[in-house]
Order: sequence, then structure tokens, then C-alpha cells
Amino acid sequence: MTDLTTLTLAQARDGLADKSFTSLELTEAHLAAMAQARALNTYVLETPDEARAMARAADEKIAKGEVGPLAGIPLGVKDLFATRGVRTTACSKILDDFTPTYESTVTTQLWRDGAVMLGKLNNDEFAMGSSNETSCFGPAVNPWRREGSDAKLVPGGSSGGSAAAVAAGLCLGATGTDTGGSIRQPAAFAGIVGIKPTYGRCSRWGIVAFASSLDQAGPFARTVRDSAILLRSMAGHDPKDTTSVDRDVPDYEAAVGRSVKGLRIGIPKEYRLDGMPQEIEKLWTQGADWLKAAGAELVEVSLPHTRYALPAYYIVAPAEASSNLARYDGVRYGARAPGGNIVEMYENTRAAGFGAEVKRRVMIGTYVLSAGYYDAYYLRAQKVRTLIKKDFEDCFAQGVHAILTPATPSAAFAIGEKAGADPVEMYLNDIFTVTVNMAGLPGIAVPAGSDAQGLPLGLQLIGRPFDEETLFSVGEVIEQAAGRFAPPRWW
Repeated sequence: MTDLTTLTLAQARDGLADKSFTSLELTEAHLAAMAQARALNTYVLETPDEARAMARAADEKIAKGEVGPLAGIPLGVKDLFATRGVRTTACSKILDDFTPTYESTVTTQLWRDGAVMLGKLNNDEFAMGSSNETSCFGPAVNPWRREGSDAKLVPGGSSGGSAAAVAAGLCLGATGTDTGGSIRQPAAFAGIVGIKPTYGRCSRWGIVAFASSLDQAGPFARTVRDSAILLRSMAGHDPKDTTSVDRDVPDYEAAVGRSVKGLRIGIPKEYRLDGMPQEIEKLWTQGADWLKAAGAELVEVSLPHTRYALPAYYIVAPAEASSNLARYDGVRYGARAPGGNIVEMYENTRAAGFGAEVKRRVMIGTYVLSAGYYDAYYLRAQKVRTLIKKDFEDCFAQGVHAILTPATPSAAFAIGEKAGADPVEMYLNDIFTVTVNMAGLPGIAVPAGSDAQGLPLGLQLIGRPFDEETLFSVGEVIEQAAGRFAPPRWW
């Protein structure tokens, strides 16, 4: 039998349907792979008993012919998603051993469709980070290594554990969240596919909040087709989330393989940054050539407010974070530090429970929302956000179907390499991705090549609102041209 952990999700689905193997066998193969890959620190909690019980239940349903879209498929869940009866910490000390009594809407829909939960995946604390180095469980490790080096590399963030686990064959797919690039950047660093859907496409209910107007759940998978299969289960209207959009969820998988002939693909001139590495520029040109060869028309477009996106994002996101994280006070749940009075208890709990990056963002957010600074910072950032959104609207109004950009300014870097004194250097990793969140648009990262040291590089496609289907069809053209990427096994 083939190593079951090397299958794509679509191949596993077909194998389960034709009885080539059982869900329990598929699950056991992944649990064994997880046990051998603990050096990667991708899972912060493994749930083997739950996984086996869910796999047996899936096998019973498959035997009766009651096959859901994800029947028997083993998945990993980012530790930001509430899972009933299973510890959920957002990888922060302040949530301690918090065990929810409820299930997030996204994971509820995955289990409804027959998926199997292998465990909870590592992420940056409260999703604040671009490298997975702020997790209270320590950093997840990228399964990729530079040629000739055994230095441990970051898998990107904040959904680093999800990306690393999918790339290393420790699950067939995983959930992630994307606030400023936290699905697309790790996907690019790990050589896999990650999509941030349109804001409102997936429910945020039961997901630990970072910045409520920017957060959006999405899937990681090894192929464009697999990510389309997962998104169909994850998406849908949820009355419990007032930002959830009530519109039909298309069959995303049907869009994979659809012709891109005649589509207009925009190339934004503002994404050609000063000092951009030659290999990123070359990859971008190569991607454009592949799309042109497939029949798409390439047009230069302008997104003039792009250069204001990163500073505006780092005002809006911390402002919302400071508000959302006010609830972590040691009173109702999570860790509690003793104090002489209630104010001291609040202060001691938050000082001990939050990590340095979370504290930094809460302080920035509180500052920009404070009296005398609200208009100068937060209000102005929201106005810039409106202009960024209008740039994209103008672009799509000219008949552009999707926009092609790099996903990241570089390949994965080493753990500790950028976690020094200057946080701005780390924030620059989000340079190509934050505009998509500010405008609420869908974006997909697809592996497209390698750098000089053999590390994967990704391209990003940005789509029109609720037009994820075009991203899947265009993304598959890049995937077919570039081929798939898998890290050499060293762990």
C-alpha cells in the first residue's frame, strides 16, 4: 500500500470511496507520522482517541453508503478554533487549560461532513505574528531546510503549525485564519496552497478573535483542488455571526480545471518594491508567462494606495486587538494571577499571561484609540482603508478578473533571525498580503518555484469579492505549470 500520508485529500477521498483502505487505517498512518515528527512542534495537542472514534464512525457511514464530502478525512485544527471538550488556548498562557463547551461553526461543518480531528495546531499567540515564534508552546518548525544547512526555519505565521503539518504529511488539510496574511504567507513558506476567502464567506463564530473586521478562516492543503474541497465545507452563512454573508456556497471543486482563456489578469505596478529580490521578480514574471500561455490576458493595473496599507493595517489591527483582548482578565476563565485587589489581579494576570508581541500590539491599539489620538490615527487609518478598497474596485471595474502578485518578499527565514529588537522588520513580511484583508477580498497563495537555496516560493492571486472560483481555476494553471513541492524528509 502507498504511504497514505503522501496522498492528496482528493486521492484519499477516492480511495476511501472505493474501499482501498479505511478511514481508521488512514488516521492511524497520520497518527504514526505525527509521533515521528514531534521535532517539528506542529501540534500543541494531539487527540488520538477522538481521531480513532471519528474514523470508526466514518467507516461505518461509508459502509452504509452515507458518504459526506469529507468522510473519513483526517484534518488538523488551528488552536484558535474552539473545539468542544478539547483544550483551546490560542497558544497563549492566559488561556491556560481553557476547554470550550461549544464548537466553532467552521469545525462543526467539517465534522458534519465526516472529517476526522487529529489535534490542535500551533500558531502565533492570538494569531499575532508572521513566524509562529510568539506561541507559548515554542515555535513550529518548517519541514523545509536550506540546501546544505540544518538551520531550523520558520513556517510563517500566524498559522505556522497548520502549514508545516500539511507540508510534512501530518494531516491531509488544516484550518487556518488570516488577518493580514496568516494563511497565505505560511502556505508560501511551506510550499503548499492556502486561501483566505472573502470576508464573511466563513463564519468567525467560535474562533478566538484578533481583529474582527479583518479575521477570516480558510483552509490549507497540498493542492488547489484539495483547498477547494475544504473551503466548500468550511464556508456558508451562520446566523450566529453578524458579519457572515447569506449567499449560496458554490461547488468550488468544479472550478478547478476550468479554462482561463480570455480572463484579464492584473499586474499591479505598485507591488514592484525597491530592493525586491531578483528571484521574486523572476518568479512573478514566470507566473505571468504561464497564465498568458494558458490564454489569459495580462494587463498592468495601478493600486495607488498600496504603500499606505501596511501602516494603516498596523493601526487598525492592534486597535481591534486591544478591544478584543480586554476580556482576558482572569475573572471568568483561563489563568489568574493573585493580586491585593481586583485591579492588581487584572494587571498581574495580563502581565503574566500575555507574551511580548501581544502586549506590544495591545499597547499600540490602546494608544491609537485613546482620547486625542483617535482621529489622528485610527480614523485616518480607516479612511486609508476605504481608499485601498476603492483601488481594487476601480481595477475590477475595468474588467480585471484577478490580480497576480508575489505572496512573500522572500523565502522562509531561520528561527530567531528576525525576532530581534526591531519588530518592523517582521511586520514587512506582510507587505503583499495585508491589502487583501483591508479590502475584504479573497486571496490564494500557490507554490510556484524555489529560491537559490531550494526553498519554496509562492505567488498570490487576489480575486473579486465572493469570486473564489476564479482563484481556484487560475491557481490551478500555476500549479500545473510549476508542479507540486514536497520537503525532503529529515525529521
